[in-house]
Amino acid sequence: MVNSKKLLKSNASIKRAGKQVLASQPVSSELHPVLSELHSFFTQHLTADESSLASSPASKLLLALSGGLDSSVLLHLLVSLKPILRFELHALHVHHGLSPNADAWAALCMEQCQSLDVPIRVVQVNVDQSSKLGIEAEARQMRYQALFDERLSIQADFVVTAHHQDDQAETFILQLMRGAGVKGLSSMAEVDRIRSLIRPLLRVSRQALYDYAIQNELQWCDDESNDNTQYERNFVRHDVMPILQARYPSVKSVLSRTASHLAEANALLNTLAEIDAQTLVENDSVCLQGLSQLSNSRAKNLLRWWFAQHYLSMPTSDHLAEMLQQLLNAKPDAELSIKIQHYTLRRYQQRAYLSIEQINEPFDLVWNGENELMVPNGGKLIFRQIEGAGLALKFGMTRLRITNRSGGERFKPDVLRPTRTLKHLLQAANIPPWQRDHLPLIYWQDTLACVPGVGVAHELSASKDELGLDITWQALGT
Repeated sequence: MVNSKKLLKSNASIKRAGKQVLASQPVSSELHPVLSELHSFFTQHLTADESSLASSPASKLLLALSGGLDSSVLLHLLVSLKPILRFELHALHVHHGLSPNADAWAALCMEQCQSLDVPIRVVQVNVDQSSKLGIEAEARQMRYQALFDERLSIQADFVVTAHHQDDQAETFILQLMRGAGVKGLSSMAEVDRIRSLIRPLLRVSRQALYDYAIQNELQWCDDESNDNTQYERNFVRHDVMPILQARYPSVKSVLSRTASHLAEANALLNTLAEIDAQTLVENDSVCLQGLSQLSNSRAKNLLRWWFAQHYLSMPTSDHLAEMLQQLLNAKPDAELSIKIQHYTLRRYQQRAYLSIEQINEPFDLVWNGENELMVPNGGKLIFRQIEGAGLALKFGMTRLRITNRSGGERFKPDVLRPTRTLKHLLQAANIPPWQRDHLPLIYWQDTLACVPGVGVAHELSASKDELGLDITWQALGT
């Protein structure tokens, strides 16, 4: 519910508080300490130069706004920094509908953003309360999915969350109790490049955020579920942390610092995985012969990195060891199929693949010059003009017809070789069996002109000095 104990203020007072901070001098050393910390973070990460994450001088940020203390303070801080750092700010509130006060929280977020002139969208989700993940984890997963979808929709550079130093310390303890490795114990990253997610308050304590809210007369709401110690994080926050803090007063900052050290170690492991991937990962598949030449720990490190590229949660150490054992020791003709969340880990021709199960439905499309074309099976065709390869543009390659296999097709990509069945050519090209039925075929008039991954019909191929149309297929999940 809306906080009635911690200095409730009207919408007008929120607006006045924002204007007070905006009047501050635009020099970080003269700003409020919390605002100064945030200013330093964004100056480091959003300055448009070669070493920064920003793609342009004016970045667009999407704030995850719950209406609680932390995100309400971050909203106010970001609005205060907008005229100094010149970024564009949007907000998203995810309405889970799990609390009788959920409508009031959404209304408060809309009022906050309206008073500070920040565009906001409220997205309602239905949380599966019988999920095996548990309500807390299921709600978190749906919240992040909504945020990432919105980021893509509005083309924001980053999702911004209000996680702070206390959250980091709690996460470290939770990961420690789960027996997590280096990646898990590094807890939350300040900058998550893969997901375009930033957490600028990880070095700021919750007490500092509370003091800032009081000083600036902010309004926020409290989620009553935060007091329920049946949830693991609340148990750590209310029952474990106070005992540790009584004995070790600086425990939160210490644990947060330890997580930071482990994040550096994890970055080194990622760098090592990227080095190994340069020679072992091609077309989003892993060479098993090369993987077998690595030490056991280094091979597992590469698999973890590969899974992370697909946004997969890390398997347990036992599960990962079993995967590696099956990948490297299964018989050559064995059909390996291991479920990893929404992917299936497969093995084919001494390479490991991650595939997504999909229904093969017939389709018939026309290409009208787009750079990219989504295929109904979930894959994507990419078109680009190149010299000396692809379909010769001199024939007028317009309105190409794209459809899926019907069976019995014959194709001749090489003038020096006889016409072969497409089935034979797909096998020769080492295209995995589960991808073949979904492979889109490109026709020019009534001629099978191009089969991505196999080649171009020899009579339509661009010669050395001619301009051609190169067509590549990106399968679902790659």
